[in-house]
Amino acid sequence: MISAKSLSQTTRGAGAAALCYLTWGLVPLYWHQMAEVDALELIAHRLVWSLVFVAALLVCYGGAKEMRTALSTGPGFALNLLSSALLTSNWLVYVWGVNHGHVIECSLGYFLVPLLNVALGRWVLHEKLRPAQAIAIGCAALGVAIQIYQVGHLPWIALAIAVTFGCYGLLRKRSALGPLTGLAVETTLLAPFAAAFLVWKNFVGAGALGHASATTQALVLSTGVVTAIPLLLFAYGARRIRLTTLGLLQYIAPTVQFSLGVLVFHETFTHDQALAFGCIWLGLALYTADNIHVARTNAGSTLPSR
Repeated sequence: MISAKSLSQTTRGAGAAALCYLTWGLVPLYWHQMAEVDALELIAHRLVWSLVFVAALLVCYGGAKEMRTALSTGPGFALNLLSSALLTSNWLVYVWGVNHGHVIECSLGYFLVPLLNVALGRWVLHEKLRPAQAIAIGCAALGVAIQIYQVGHLPWIALAIAVTFGCYGLLRKRSALGPLTGLAVETTLLAPFAAAFLVWKNFVGAGALGHASATTQALVLSTGVVTAIPLLLFAYGARRIRLTTLGLLQYIAPTVQFSLGVLVFHETFTHDQALAFGCIWLGLALYTADNIHVARTNAGSTLPSR
């Protein structure tokens, strides 16, 4: 029997994870308020202010020693530098896409991530694919092919988001660092370059700080908080709920983003796009159903015999 304390922990964990994904889903509204600022400058601010915010948390809760160790070892340094470059690239493509009217395509990228993770597990980590997983990947590939054939262009924003985040997740899987320390290390590696870029932007009079509206400047300075808080919620939730539950909750973010693209930003969504999305959603449905089936089977096999 599940204790009341365990149930309470699970409930709080699920709530934290759901709030994290809801925040990530609504974040296009936040970035859209800063559309006047160049995407590269926004990401530079995000790196710098994320580091400031995360460093303050590390001082309060510990982790500085772990961070120094990660930066001082050769293999660890290279791994974290690559993951930092992938994360920054993901941020850049996403923010650029949101502020140039491609919220729907950005959501497509995050719908593709779980299926790409399965593919990476097969071809990089040599994990065995279950039949339903193979079919799910095939459905996703068919959806992308329809997008290319019917819509007439490669959905490069969606693919760039999926590939950078999928590869980033693969590297984070091999890292021993927690989410907070990992983010601190990743931002530390690129923050000096970001800071130099921001100084140059302001030197030539093109930077947001001191030149944009007061509201935009306040939003720019809050990028660190907006970046770190969902990650902390994710870390809290992930430690308290089953991986299957976390996998189901992850669809909140792209679903909310897709809804914003259609209902709030009024982006065009054609029948051909609907067909492409339908194939990918079918793949996700198969993938999710297979995960739930396997989780229930494993749970049943571990029950004590009477």
